[in-house]
Amino acid sequence: MDYDGALLAFAALSQGTRLDTFRLLVSNEPDGIAAGDLARKVGVPQNTMSSHLAILSRAGLIIGERQSRSIVYRANLATFQALTIFMVQDCCGGRREFCEPLLESLTHRPAKSRKSKTRA
Repeated sequence: MDYDGALLAFAALSQGTRLDTFRLLVSNEPDGIAAGDLARKVGVPQNTMSSHLAILSRAGLIIGERQSRSIVYRANLATFQALTIFMVQDCCGGRREFCEPLLESLTHRPAKSRKSKTRA
């Protein structure tokens, strides 16, 4: 991922509804969620959700696929991985001892620091 792509992705994720939506999609991989169901789960009107989905899609963070009369959205895990790698690539100047806590936390599910507005 390049610098501009990272900025676009972070800008897309810097709004609460979009962050909640992306996290919900990640947790529902590989099945994805239909746009209408996303709007209901996140608690926003469908037209508002459409705007958020367009922003996430332009940033390459989600992919929509038409299935019959609805569009099912999935997280683009390749972009998410590239963004994560972009952020940690130069972690602590390459000094492994400083990055160990980060690497360790990636292998364990951390406790949620913010109560999500999404409903299962």
